[in-house]
Amino acid sequence: MPSGLYLLGSAAPGRANLMTANWATQVASDPKLVAVSVETAAFTHRLIEEAGAFSVNVLARSDRAIVRRFVKPAVWDSEASTLNGFAVRTARTGAPIFVGAAGWLDCQLVQASGLGSHTLFVGEVVDCGQGPQDGAGEVPVLRMEDTRMNYGG
Repeated sequence: MPSGLYLLGSAAPGRANLMTANWATQVASDPKLVAVSVETAAFTHRLIEEAGAFSVNVLARSDRAIVRRFVKPAVWDSEASTLNGFAVRTARTGAPIFVGAAGWLDCQLVQASGLGSHTLFVGEVVDCGQGPQDGAGEVPVLRMEDTRMNYGG
């Protein structure tokens, strides 16, 4: 199924992570709800459960190489505020926001449903923003088909 590629952010005291994800979608408009599916064994899964929040970072198509840097748990440098050497800032919920994101959503967890190998986390969007746009106010976003990646989880 066609889908985008995102960096899913999560943090708990003393730990933070960005994870390459492709299962993310809006599921309601009032309130604004977003769902992400995360493998139960993933480091990000533990952080979302512990903190009750996550961020969805939308990347520009030109940033396709960046997603490969986040297929394993990221190295967090709290002093420099970087994950795998990329600058992040803290969202209202505490989740990391990728500074180079074309757009981002900050979500407070409202529901979690176990689905076998994965958990569907539903979050209410509490904040959002966008990065630099082109002259037309648009930026092509990264999709799975823009890379040679495929979902292996």
